[in-house]
Amino acid sequence: MKPNLITLRVWGDFACFTRPEMKVERVSYPIMTPSAARGILEAVFWEPQMFYLIDSIRVVKRGRWVSFRRNEVTKVISLDSAKTWMNAPEKTTPIQAGGGADDGTQRNMLALQNVEYLITAEVRVTPLANRPEDKLDKYLDEIERRARSGKCFHRPGLGMREFAADFEWEPDADAAHARRTTELGRIAEPFNEDLGLMLYDVFDHQERAHGFRWLHPEEETQQAHTFDQSLAGLKKGEQTKHRKEFTANRPRWTRPPIKPQPAFFHAKVEQSKLDCHPDRVRILTSTNGGN
Repeated sequence: MKPNLITLRVWGDFACFTRPEMKVERVSYPIMTPSAARGILEAVFWEPQMFYLIDSIRVVKRGRWVSFRRNEVTKVISLDSAKTWMNAPEKTTPIQAGGGADDGTQRNMLALQNVEYLITAEVRVTPLANRPEDKLDKYLDEIERRARSGKCFHRPGLGMREFAADFEWEPDADAAHARRTTELGRIAEPFNEDLGLMLYDVFDHQERAHGFRWLHPEEETQQAHTFDQSLAGLKKGEQTKHRKEFTANRPRWTRPPIKPQPAFFHAKVEQSKLDCHPDRVRILTSTNGGN
């Protein structure tokens, strides 16, 4: 195994890795998607100086299909509504959720019950790791320390936030899969299935490789100071015009945020293992011929 590969064992009572073609009622893929796996790892540890590439997902327990009805809402909170609420709460009508509420509705869900996976991912650093202390080994040690102690920035979920996931550090994915098969008292029957097109991610891994972070307060102060110096020699009216433009379009990050764009790949499970490293699978987007 590569020295920068890490493995987490994750499990939970319920999971739903929603198929995007189902517009209203949620239907899960039969196993975890790479984007869901990345979300779990980032819930445990993430910094702008590093990012994850999902290498493989091993299936320990496939779970069983389960269908139930759940309360959802028919509206979403817009950015304009949030701004209005901050400035004038009395002018905002909250979304009414729950059973029988005006904005609530009941929808069916086809989910998975009692699942378990082994997520193996490659850890890489971004160009933002430009300080002497920003070494890859530092992040590998931090991920292992947090995973072993059960720490996370927020509770990871199995496809959905309400389907909480438990997690545990595993030093070797193959050994962990063999151990869990023995512990579950099963005969080692490999899971093989061609799943067809599966959602890979909604954020391009090549864009994530550049890193993203908000500017520090001292960087914003320096930015404003540099801008003020650039106005020297201009007339007062021109200075006012440029200040308005600067205030409206002032950059507050190291690079523009990544725009979501769904990407898919041909998912094929062989020997209970889904290979999904972007260097080994073809990822399809709307720009390279995918749908």
